Amino acid sequence: MFKIIRQYIKATDWFYLLLCVCCSTLSVITLISIGMDNGGFAVDSFTGEITGLGNYRDAMMQAAASLLGLLCAVMLSCIDYRGLAKIWPVHVTITWGLVLLTLTRLSIGPIELGYAPSNTDNHSWILFGPLSLQPTELAKISFILTFAMHLDNVREHINEPKVLAKLLLHILVPVGIIHIQGDDGTGIVFATMGCMMLFAAGLSWKYILSAIALGSAGLAAILNFFPDQLKGYQVDRIMALFYPDDPQYRDIMQQQKGGRVSIGSGQIFGNGFFHDDHSYVINAQDDFIFSYMAQCIGFVGCAVVLALLFGIAIRTLITGLRSEDHIGTYICVGVFAAMAWQIIINLGMNTMLLPVIGVTLPFFSAGGSSALMMYLCVGLVTSVYMHNKKRLFSD
Repeated sequence: MFKIIRQYIKATDWFYLLLCVCCSTLSVITLISIGMDNGGFAVDSFTGEITGLGNYRDAMMQAAASLLGLLCAVMLSCIDYRGLAKIWPVHVTITWGLVLLTLTRLSIGPIELGYAPSNTDNHSWILFGPLSLQPTELAKISFILTFAMHLDNVREHINEPKVLAKLLLHILVPVGIIHIQGDDGTGIVFATMGCMMLFAAGLSWKYILSAIALGSAGLAAILNFFPDQLKGYQVDRIMALFYPDDPQYRDIMQQQKGGRVSIGSGQIFGNGFFHDDHSYVINAQDDFIFSYMAQCIGFVGCAVVLALLFGIAIRTLITGLRSEDHIGTYICVGVFAAMAWQIIINLGMNTMLLPVIGVTLPFFSAGGSSALMMYLCVGLVTSVYMHNKKRLFSD
């Protein structure tokens, strides 16, 4: 057993995996601290005996999902990524079949399809009693594999209008399904993944610049002339960034203002974990975990967090750039895009630079589906690292 482990460590990018484990460890520590702030274990009101995990549930689920994800990443890395791309009918059927189930919004015994968390209209979840699954997170893996193979098949003709139209349809269909679910934040991540993979495949700059111009003009036109095309709260969240002190946006900006106060309260070295006088942040365990960490570990700690995430993202991109074949490059660019844009959007939300759109911070935000998806992405990148003939990152 130890011999197999040593051989695997020698063959894999162990430093890449170590960076991911460091992020997950810090996430669990942060979630334990949040759970302590919120009362800790569930206890019997009369006897005082512990009756459940209570507010420590997020931390325990995150630890379990991260360990399971790491195991899946190791197993996935041992499989040639080319073979994973070729069996696309299998993972497309499973992942997108689960996604389509959420559109039905049915309850069958302990199973609830199309579940939406409280105070949201994001019906992208499946409940299994106390457990939940967000299939769109797993569908990201399938999308990266299938789109990478699609690009590899047509890379010589990518700038031909008919070929490009089919590639855009490959992106727009998943984004449209996710929009119907009400999860536009995830839809944006899918769109950015597809666009960056197109760029890596050699899409002409004339198309790129045209798309940027049309997209900017289209968004401006919708906000000014067709606001009904967006949900009311989406327009309000965008406008609130420009008028944060307007009384009509007070409730909308409460979360982001609280997050900004929390970030500032950490100052240089932070106030530490595991005490009950942290500044309150709405959804600190999810979208605003960075704000909570900032007050605990301060500017210096946040710099370490960003360095870990930056290291993972750059290591992902370099692995792709050194891949011997195009499909390996496209896979790594897709994973890099998923990580990088989630980081950018989440930090923008926490610092009041972008509206709140429900995008989690990779490896850190609570959520078993998100943690599992990130480790599956890591497994794909490590597979590219291990199944190229030349040694990547060699001296």
